[in-house]
Amino acid sequence: MTAIPDTPAAVDLRDVRKIYGTGPDPVAALDGVNLRIDPGEFVAITGTSGSGKSTLMHLVGCLDTPTSGHVSVAGEDISTAGSDRLARLRNRSIGFVFQAFNLLPRLDVQRNIELPLVYAGVSAAERSRRAAAAAAKVNLTDRLTHRPSELSGGQCQRVAVARALVNDPALILADEPTGNLDSANGADVLRLLASLHAAGRTIVLVTHDPAVAARAARIVELRDGRIIKDAKT
Repeated sequence: MTAIPDTPAAVDLRDVRKIYGTGPDPVAALDGVNLRIDPGEFVAITGTSGSGKSTLMHLVGCLDTPTSGHVSVAGEDISTAGSDRLARLRNRSIGFVFQAFNLLPRLDVQRNIELPLVYAGVSAAERSRRAAAAAAKVNLTDRLTHRPSELSGGQCQRVAVARALVNDPALILADEPTGNLDSANGADVLRLLASLHAAGRTIVLVTHDPAVAARAARIVELRDGRIIKDAKT
């Protein structure tokens, strides 16, 4: 999509390097990466195992900081941020959807969706209202009192999407969201992400699967810590 002048990027990485290890053979997981994702884009980050996509996801998700270079998320530079600041930005600006769902088995759907709001200090009444609204967006209104063990894999992933939406984040980060699903449920989750993009959400989808990546509007491919492809689909 065309960038709007003076509009902060949803994600902006400039000459980013991430080095693991301090001995004679350090590993450059990312090696001079430059990447800008504008608000409202749907971007797939892809590559084989060891390409650097997981490290990139950790930086974009404010789970880590770079060895050098600059990273900003939702207009905020996090290049040298401490753990408390990263945690606040994650909770306020990023919604996560993981391959393993990461639902708490003892909590019902409503309370799983409410979790980011609990951490944000939102009142119980407002948490309930927002969780119900997020559940409605993913067609789970009739499952609010069910626990994860009573749901299908596809339904569990929709709960995870609702949880990602409940704080109205600037960015949805989906890490291999179809990896634990059969083809039908995987397609359902991809349609849901596409509908969120159509409604104006910024989506970053991390996947090793070229067919899944092709559902995004833009594909960024990594190899050996460098971007080797950045193209519209």
